[in-house]
Amino acid sequence: MSFKTSLLQVKKLKTHFHTQDGVVKAVDGISFDIYEGQTIGVVGESGSGKSVSALSIMGLIPSPPGKVSAEGIIFEGQDLLGLNDNQMRGVRGGKIAMIFQDPMTSLNPVLKVGWQIAESLRIHLGMSSSKARRRAIELLKMVGIPLAEDRVDDFPHQFSGGMRQRVMIAIALSCGPRLLIADEATTALDVTIQAQIIDLVNRLQRETGTAVMWITHDLGIIAGLCDRVNVMYAGRLVESASVEDIFYRPAHGYTLGLLRSIPRLDEDQKTRLVPIEGTPPDLIGISALCPFLPRCQVAKEVCATQIPEVRRVAEGHNTTCLVDLRSYWRE
Repeated sequence: MSFKTSLLQVKKLKTHFHTQDGVVKAVDGISFDIYEGQTIGVVGESGSGKSVSALSIMGLIPSPPGKVSAEGIIFEGQDLLGLNDNQMRGVRGGKIAMIFQDPMTSLNPVLKVGWQIAESLRIHLGMSSSKARRRAIELLKMVGIPLAEDRVDDFPHQFSGGMRQRVMIAIALSCGPRLLIADEATTALDVTIQAQIIDLVNRLQRETGTAVMWITHDLGIIAGLCDRVNVMYAGRLVESASVEDIFYRPAHGYTLGLLRSIPRLDEDQKTRLVPIEGTPPDLIGISALCPFLPRCQVAKEVCATQIPEVRRVAEGHNTTCLVDLRSYWRE
């Protein structure tokens, strides 16, 4: 599918945390675009910078210790970095919404879920309390909450984990955002509820045309949901391509390592999985060389001497890997 209208442009985003031990480069100069109606996946290990990059876009990084800088975070032609707190609050929730990892800690335990949904409607759309309540009930029905007229007055602890996540989705979609950021939205749920949540987001996206940035560890979700994938490692964007290129034509050693570590239905069941040995690097004082080098199973001598730059593999397919991985491609 071709996407023509750019919604968000992130240019050389850096998010550093200043600590007593040194500067933690949680996000280190990443650039990417999101187009209207597009679903872009962001994958990588814990600590790779996925959530921090999303929080940076939303303006939710505390300062100090965090410091966000970029050549631009352009949303609908407006640089979000140039907005003050009040202006950013108008964007956050209204135009860009986020589903956080853990709904139990994201929802206020002492407020009814209906009030929490209605709050966004009152603030961003100026609805009256009664109208906002009616819309909250409609949203609960839309995300599949049974008996919504009764459940609207329940507290978060009265819902199951999957239902709380649906409430979070209702809050995120309440104001009709142009961009929805889902940060590990299905991680704590069982596979049946995961599938329901994914189907729900897919259906709502088709109905509303919302662009989605889906952050996950699960490559299965990426395969079935996304149009494009950004692979992050140690705060850097190491590969960016269509979902088909990522799975069939990986161009970075880390992407290849992720793919080789998961089972495939088209291979013999006795095929041994290849784990990625070692642990991610310390982000304090990290080398300018490829951060995946100590763990890479396809590294060459050049990797230990040359600083990787972004190179174009094919149309819409970029990588920072110095090694030609075409011999590993599947057609």
